[in-house]
Amino acid sequence: MARSALECGKPAWPPAATLGSPATVHRRERSRCTNDASEHECAQSLSTFLAVHDSDLTIHLTMLICCLGDLTLDVVVRLSGPIAVGGDTDAEIVLAPGGQAANVAAWAASLGASARFVGRTGDDDAGSIARGRLREHDVEVVGPVVGTNGLICSLVSPDGARSMAADRGTAVGLQPDDLDPAWFRGCDHLFVSGYALMREPARSAAQRAVRLARSWGARIGIDLASWSAIRDSGADAFRELVIELEPDIVFANEDEERIVRGPLPGVTWILKRGARGCSFDGDQRDALTVEHVLDSTGAGDALAAGWIVGGPDLALEAAARCVEQLGAMP
Repeated sequence: MARSALECGKPAWPPAATLGSPATVHRRERSRCTNDASEHECAQSLSTFLAVHDSDLTIHLTMLICCLGDLTLDVVVRLSGPIAVGGDTDAEIVLAPGGQAANVAAWAASLGASARFVGRTGDDDAGSIARGRLREHDVEVVGPVVGTNGLICSLVSPDGARSMAADRGTAVGLQPDDLDPAWFRGCDHLFVSGYALMREPARSAAQRAVRLARSWGARIGIDLASWSAIRDSGADAFRELVIELEPDIVFANEDEERIVRGPLPGVTWILKRGARGCSFDGDQRDALTVEHVLDSTGAGDALAAGWIVGGPDLALEAAARCVEQLGAMP
């Protein structure tokens, strides 16, 4: 499975043994409570338990991954052929939860980690369905329930390529004061969706989340999310914000890398290349062979979750599993 933690821009955790296995790990000591920790008491995570092996006392726990961003209700439309403009086109249509942060949380949980989604969701039918379906993936869902939930229509061509029309709804209204410091207690890795960095007030909320997670010694991962959204929000300002946040890891595809003039200095840079595989901080790996690509939606999110939990091999396995199904979650 995943190679040594000394190789290829590695996660801070031992690799999972196999796809879907519990991500039970040895906790590194938490001694990095910063001044931001004054917002909460630095207490020992309740998820730990002790196991004695001969004379060796070892603390074991399940890795906690917090994911900040949006939870949407996705309408995934897999077309049988070109759209007949003004007419009908046969398609397979699936209603499923989505959103980058929620997808990463769902995949992380499926790979054995504990996962928590943090964000605003809607006080409507779409929000209720999305929250319920995400909880079915063993993800804890926290955050204000207000307004209308985000909705995304994902059009998938016969070869698996996808384009999206997005209404992000209440997610973009996440406020810094919406965040409960307790949500980040014991966090090992905070994944921040780039969509949360595009505009205020969600941008300030994401900045506060980074401070809170860091007070627990968490590593910070940012996915750049969308080259077109970066362009529309101002590419130079977005780039400077990401640098200012000092993430440990940045996930990007080639279009996103170009628009931010990456790789950025001082970070582990994970470049997603679709069917051509992935560069893990300069270590190029081929994509795994799959029998049939149904839908590429969420493949990058599956890869990010796999890398966080277990490194490059698990990342590629999760991405391959994702493209063989319709929808973004496992």
